[in-house]
Amino acid sequence: MKIMKFGGTSVGSASRIQAVARLVTEAGCNLVVLSAMSGTTNTLEEIVAYLYNRNADGAKDTISRLEAKYQKTIQELFSTEEARQQCGAHIQSVFDGLRALTRELFGPVQEKMVLAQGELLSTKMMELYLKEQGVNVLLLPALDFMRLDLQGEPNQDYIREHLLPLLSAKADVFLTQGYICRNAHNEVDNLQRGGSDYTASLVGAAIGAEEIQIWTDIDGMHNNDPRVVKDTRAVRHLHFDEAAELAYFGAKILHPTCIQPAKYANIPVRLLNTMEPSAPGTLIDNRPDPGTIKAVAAKDNIAVIKIKSSRMLLAHGFLRKVFEIFESFRTSIDMICTSEVGVSMSIDDTRFLNEIVHHLKKYGTVTVDLDMCLICVVGDMDWENVGFESNVLAAMKEIPVRMVGYGGSNYNISFIVKEEDKKRALQALSNQLFA
Repeated sequence: MKIMKFGGTSVGSASRIQAVARLVTEAGCNLVVLSAMSGTTNTLEEIVAYLYNRNADGAKDTISRLEAKYQKTIQELFSTEEARQQCGAHIQSVFDGLRALTRELFGPVQEKMVLAQGELLSTKMMELYLKEQGVNVLLLPALDFMRLDLQGEPNQDYIREHLLPLLSAKADVFLTQGYICRNAHNEVDNLQRGGSDYTASLVGAAIGAEEIQIWTDIDGMHNNDPRVVKDTRAVRHLHFDEAAELAYFGAKILHPTCIQPAKYANIPVRLLNTMEPSAPGTLIDNRPDPGTIKAVAAKDNIAVIKIKSSRMLLAHGFLRKVFEIFESFRTSIDMICTSEVGVSMSIDDTRFLNEIVHHLKKYGTVTVDLDMCLICVVGDMDWENVGFESNVLAAMKEIPVRMVGYGGSNYNISFIVKEEDKKRALQALSNQLFA
């Protein structure tokens, strides 16, 4: 059995839902994970904001607007009036429940229930549409088996124990929700990091799936951003660690958290394109490709902070004090380079930049470079693979480089350049490495 996960844009309209239904029906008996229709979660968050602010009129207007979108989709989706009425009645009951919250006390428990409605709605619509098409589909509520432990992490033993018996039933297709779950107190909750991708990976690992398929409207991962660089091509194979690097450094179609359960269970993940279902996509697994450079990715809006101090020379605890400042402002460091009397660090979250710089000035002279870009080259870059560094650096010979990072991973070498040099750097790397 395979896991087939479809994101919000894949079920974002009646025609897209119909296309996904054809895909899953033709693929055989698999477990399908759906996200909420595109735009739904954002609108539900808007409703939550109104409810927290006790603005009942604002909440009701937004609820009615979202309900109208779903009722319109229903009219376009189903071919029989009976199916339209059945699905329409279910949709109305959900939105009536949301309206009822405008008359009640609203808190975190109710918030999670509101945010869960997107996935519950999309799977119900898909279930009823597949049944109208004569498909024996079985909807498995994620709230029956997706559980967090007391630390807020997925409880894999609970998921396995409660999901496997459900899959023993006879069905052409199994269907469930992504993103939503219950916490250790049996309250409705969500997975937060990775969302529906994370659900797909968790259930795939729990049942020992043959493959986890992540379906999007993008043709897998590319060896560069096709909007910036000419003559890019899709990467057909990645190691899990290479995919994690790319996901962090700019590839938007796979969250790094999604990789972990599949990696540890040794289950391959395949990224596929709903617009081109026959395309091979990108396969991600634990199999290495020795000596191969796979891709280049970039992250914009980087700030580089440099602190220079003679007190750093031969001093103990200097870096600890610096890192504690970033920790106190909950700001992650992307890349770091050190010398005997200085340290440079890059961050992509600049909300507390002024406060961080203020505190760093206690320990040395601080300078900040804004509007920088972090570029990484990903592949098999074990230090014993002689020559890849010179090949990469040759491409950057005419680009001013602020920082270089290598050695933290066997799968990437990173550069920080000015954003104005991004396109030139990416094109040079593409020409040198993939021509």
